[in-house]
Amino acid sequence: MGELASQKHVQFIVSVEKKKDSFESVVMEHIKMNGAYWGLTALDLLGKLHAVDVEEVVSWVLQCQHDSGGFGGNIGHDPHVLHTLSAVQVLALFDKLDVLDIEKVASYVARLQNEDGSFSGDMWGEIDTRFSYIAISCLSLLHRLDKINVEKAVNYILSCKNHDGGFGCTPGAESHAGQIFCCVGALALTGSLHHIDKDLLGWWLCERQDNKTGGLNGRPEKLPDVCYSWWALSSLIMIDRVHWINKDKLIKFILDCQDIENGGISDRPDDAVDVYHTYFGVAGLSLLEYPGLKAIDPAYALPVDVVNRIILDR
Repeated sequence: MGELASQKHVQFIVSVEKKKDSFESVVMEHIKMNGAYWGLTALDLLGKLHAVDVEEVVSWVLQCQHDSGGFGGNIGHDPHVLHTLSAVQVLALFDKLDVLDIEKVASYVARLQNEDGSFSGDMWGEIDTRFSYIAISCLSLLHRLDKINVEKAVNYILSCKNHDGGFGCTPGAESHAGQIFCCVGALALTGSLHHIDKDLLGWWLCERQDNKTGGLNGRPEKLPDVCYSWWALSSLIMIDRVHWINKDKLIKFILDCQDIENGGISDRPDDAVDVYHTYFGVAGLSLLEYPGLKAIDPAYALPVDVVNRIILDR
C-alpha cells in the first residue's frame, strides 16, 4: 500500500485558486464557495490551513453575502442554502463566525422551511433532503435550531426512507449514498438516529463496497468513486456499522486515486484530479484514522477540533 502524498495535495489545492483563467476555474465559478470549503477543509485536515491568507478569504466570503442574509456561490451570484452552509463552514474553520450577523443568516435559512417540514434550496423552491441537512447543519453551527420546526423537519426526512433502509431526495425517490448521508447526518444533529433501522441501512451501505477495488459506490451497479469514501463511510460511522466493510481495501483504493507527481485525488485511479475528490478522499482517510490527518466529524463534515470549539465550548 502506498502513502498519502500530503505535501503534493497541499500544493495542488493552493495552486487551484491561482489559476483563475483555467478551464476548471471558469466552469466552477458559480460554486466557488463550495470549492473553498472543500479545499480549505482538506488543508485543515492535512494540518496546513495556514497556507492561505485568512483575511483575504474572509473578505471574499463576506462579499458573497446578500441582503437576505444568504450567500451566493461567488460574488454576484444568487444566494442558495448550499452556498450559505459552505460560507459558514469556511468561517468556522478560521474561527471567524463572529464577523456574521448570525440572526440575519439564520433567518434566511429558516425562511426556506416549508409547511411539510422540507426545505427549499432557494427562492425558486426546489426541494431535496440535501437542503434539509444543509439547513439543520448550518443552524446547528450557528446555535439557532430553535428558529425552525425541528419535529416537522425530522418527519419529512423520515418520509423519504425506503424499504431498503436508505433515503432518497424526496418521498419515493431511490436510495442514494449521498442522500443517505444528508438524512442520517440531519437525524444525528437533531438527536433522532433512533428512527433508523441501523442493521438494514448498514447492510445497504456495506454492499456499496466493490469486492475487486475496495472502493465504495453510491448505488447498486455503479462504479466505485472516491467521494463515497465520505458519503457512505460517514453514514456507516454514525450508525455504528463501519466494521462491516474492509477498511484496508478502502484505504488502498483512495491512495490508488492519487496523482503522486502533481498532487490531487481523482474519482478512480488514473482519472483527472479535482478539489472535490481531493477533499473527500482526504476526509475519507481521516474517518479511517489514517496517520497524520486531523480527525473529522462525520455529521458536521468539519474537523473535530473546529466542531468542539463551536458546539462544545460555547
